[in-house]
Formats: sequence, C-alpha cells, structure tokens
Amino acid sequence: MNKFKYYFILLLAGIAIVSCNKDDEDDVVVVPLRDYKEQYKADNDSIVKYLKTYYIKEVTASFDITFEKIPAGGTQISIWDQTDYPLQSRDVYSNDVTYKVYYLTLRKGTGQSPCNYDRISASYTGNLLNKTEYFDTSYGVARTFSLEPYLATSVIEGWSEIFPQFKTGTSTTSDSGVITYDNYGAGVMFLPSGLGYYGGAQDDIPAYSPLVFSFKLYDLQRLDHDFDGVYDFQEDLNKDGYLYDFRNTEKYPNPPANLFDDTDGDKIADFIDADDDGDGYTTFYEITKPATEVGIVTDANGNTINYGLSKYYPWDPIVDNPNTPNVDETETRGIPAFAATGEPDYTSPNRLRIHVDKAHHTAKP
Repeated sequence: MNKFKYYFILLLAGIAIVSCNKDDEDDVVVVPLRDYKEQYKADNDSIVKYLKTYYIKEVTASFDITFEKIPAGGTQISIWDQTDYPLQSRDVYSNDVTYKVYYLTLRKGTGQSPCNYDRISASYTGNLLNKTEYFDTSYGVARTFSLEPYLATSVIEGWSEIFPQFKTGTSTTSDSGVITYDNYGAGVMFLPSGLGYYGGAQDDIPAYSPLVFSFKLYDLQRLDHDFDGVYDFQEDLNKDGYLYDFRNTEKYPNPPANLFDDTDGDKIADFIDADDDGDGYTTFYEITKPATEVGIVTDANGNTINYGLSKYYPWDPIVDNPNTPNVDETETRGIPAFAATGEPDYTSPNRLRIHVDKAHHTAKP
C-alpha cells in the first residue's frame, strides 16, 4: 500500500507545508500545519455526522461491507443507531490530543490479537467520508504490514490503534500452496485526520481528510524490538495490547500515567529497554538458558525432557507449532522467578520473572 509509505512526513516536528505563491514566482509561502486540537473538533463533527446520516447497506457472508447515505425521508437505521454491529470507540492519545476513535466489529476473530508493534497480514479498503468509491484497496488479498506507528514503511497511526482490538483467524494451505483464511477478525474504523495523513495530501486523499477503512485481520507475526528474547507483546505490563515510546515529548507532552509499560521507571518502555529492571544486567543475560537445558536432555532419574530448540526462556511454557513440522518449538519451562527458598520457580502463573526483579539480578536459572 504505497500511501502508507509516506506517513513519515507527519512525524517531523514543526513540519510545514510549502507551496508556491502564484503572485510572486520568487517567493514561497510557508503554510503551517493546523492546530491538532482544532482540527480534531472539525474531524469529529464530520465523522459523527457521517455515522448518523449513513446506514449499513450490506454485510456479505465474507464480511465485505457497504454504506449508503440515508435518503430524505428514508427509514433506514443509521450506523450510529443500528445494533447489529454496535458502534464502539477507543480513546487514543497523540499530539497532545485525546481522540475518540469509532469502529465497528463485524467479527472479533478467534485467534490472537496483535499489539501495536507487531506485524500483521490483512486486507483493506479505504474510503473518504464524502465518497462511496474507494481511494485504495487490497482487493481482498492479504498483505503484510508493520503496525509500528513511527516507521516510514508502516501504516498510519489509526491502524496501530484499532487492529489490536481484533483477533486473527485460522488458515489452511492447499497442496498447490494457496492459503485460505477463516474465523478472522473483520471490522471498520473511522479515523480523524490526526491519526491518518493529516496535512499531507496523498493522491486521491485531500489534506485533513477523515478516513474510513474496512478490513480483515488474517494473521500476525510477533516482534522483539529490543532483541532481548522477550516479545514486545509480552512486555505489555498493563495487558491492554498497546505499547508506546514516550521519549518523543513533542508528540506525547502529557501522556496518561496508565499507558507507561516501564518496570524500572527510567521513562523507557520495557519493549525498547535492554535492562527492564534497571539492575545493570541486561534482560538478554538474565533469561539466557543454561547450556544443559537446550534440546532433549535426560535427567538424573533417567527421564527424557525436551527443552526445545529455543536459546532463551520464553515468557511461558509453549507447545510445538504444528505449522512448522521441521522444527520442534516445545519448551516446558518459562522465564524463572525465585521463591523464598531461593529455588527457581518456572511455572507459577503470577510469578515475577527474573528480568523484572532487581533482587535476583545475579541469580542464574
């Protein structure tokens, strides 16, 4: 999706749109970006008006959806008032604005939910509020996107905020290699321009345009941004599905305290912090497996234990992935904590793992 490649222009502090002055060929008029809060008020008014004056014309068996404007005197129930797919919303803090983002859940999905730093496989169609024809679409074909909101090659910020509300589905692969998806999440998001392209016009999208995206979430790939052996989603301390890098104080001057996923209070979120508990020992070091507990091992009692091929303790015990027949991902023990006796505790559901526990920074599993 080529449009998403240009989102980086919205992340430059103090960005200005430069246009030529037709009255003087030698002069350039610098047009500053509109105030985010003022623009959000206008966008929200437009979105709410759309939701109250359009209705859901059709939802197909494969969750393709079409909207149409309610004609004068029409009795159709608006998107706002219909109950087949209740309208939901999510508060999103960005550029010192708390956006209320509306979305419809056509189907939640049955698999896993991505966090906003994962990679996803999804299809989509995008529309403007005042046009029923799409400005871009994947034509129902699954494409891969990074949800990380700060990359030049990632999606617009609104996608990063709404996709974690949905789940992936199931897939089957035919003998010819064709992948078929089922039970996937499907929905529609209504985005203010501040979570879209804002002042940067994109082909058929004028500047400051609210956007409507219908989408299907097929699959995901978990990522580990700080390469510490713990996936990003596993470093989501409040388990809300979202991670934020609040070091960008221009974009986030007053972030809500409940959004910080920061164990040691150093203002660096755990998913980008090499030392989560601030004890001077890297997370990577603290969760490294002993060499004697890799692969198939026979213990002192003659029992055969498969510790898997992983070099590091995963967050929790995991089972073999049937979709990778040539690799055995079995891992019987999770990242350890230490009981009062000093013995490793690998299985207690609410244990405090060693990499976020300063008291055991020198202990080895």
